[in-house]
Amino acid sequence: MNARRFDAVLFDLDGTLVETSPEIADATNDLLRDLGLPPVTQPQVDAWIGHGTRELLVQALAHVRQLPRDAVRADGAMPTIAAQFDRHYHRRCGTHSRLYPRVMQTLQQLRGQGTRVGIVTNKEGRHTERVLAAHGLPALLDAVISGDSLPTKKPDPAGILQCLRQWGVAPARALFVGDSRIDIATARNAGVAVWALPYGYNMGEPVADSQPDRMIDDIGALVAA
Repeated sequence: MNARRFDAVLFDLDGTLVETSPEIADATNDLLRDLGLPPVTQPQVDAWIGHGTRELLVQALAHVRQLPRDAVRADGAMPTIAAQFDRHYHRRCGTHSRLYPRVMQTLQQLRGQGTRVGIVTNKEGRHTERVLAAHGLPALLDAVISGDSLPTKKPDPAGILQCLRQWGVAPARALFVGDSRIDIATARNAGVAVWALPYGYNMGEPVADSQPDRMIDDIGALVAA
């Protein structure tokens, strides 16, 4: 299956194009320090990434407070705590992250051959914009759908389908590239092909277990001869 047969390639962001978990862990521990709570580890944060930063915060607080997640969500102080975390994370965005290998070159080559390129992520929009800007990616993207761009987020396929409608591309001519079972489920729900990367964040599970159409070592495989 060659990537050149696709007219559009859409990507997840965290764990697919950009390794963001170090700065997410920084922000999480910034908040826990403010609250007088013990820090969490990088592997724990890696396992919580995928549903957006607010849900990651819920999981972190549930872990350190030894409470059910629903109890944390129902806490009347959560809006204030979430806003405090949001400030920490926005300050940290782009400070401790890096592009994965061959990301910039691959996006440039896809655009150069006329392929539409976009991102569909569950990260909130203002954080997404900051991460993309820090790594010089906005000029290489035809569309960005964040976790708060639409009423629903992944694994709902609305973000993928909106991009395809905007571009006039049929699902059979589109590919989604991600690193998690959420990404694979999103692509399946949208009726598009899905390739997966092994090095991202999949809640501690091998992404190959979710049976993507293809596993690739890095996104350079999209333009390999």
